[in-house]
Amino acid sequence: MKQGVKSIRPFIGAANFEISRSFYRDLGFEEVVLEPKLSLFKRQETGFYLQDYYAKDWVDNTMIFMEVDDTEDFWQELQTLNLTEKYEGVRLSPVRTMEWGKECFVHDPSGILWHFGEFF
Repeated sequence: MKQGVKSIRPFIGAANFEISRSFYRDLGFEEVVLEPKLSLFKRQETGFYLQDYYAKDWVDNTMIFMEVDDTEDFWQELQTLNLTEKYEGVRLSPVRTMEWGKECFVHDPSGILWHFGEFF
């Protein structure tokens, strides 16, 4: 295909839609409510759709990688948000360095695993 690509926006589920909405706003995403059970969350040119739908097998196997400018700085910012205290089930894993780059991890309130990282 010759058409250019502008963005990719995955759809993710939520065990508790209201808690997940709050979590992603706290994580720094801007929410655009599209329908009562569907919101777009965006941060600069990156975005995803959060839906009020939960299928355990699907959510338990969802992982998203978001590239950031500086993983160490992102990690420091994450720690100031107190997400693990505010949201049950949220887990943060510190930066690790591999041969391809660096990443840190966040499990959202539903169990979705986010990789935040940078490439060398």
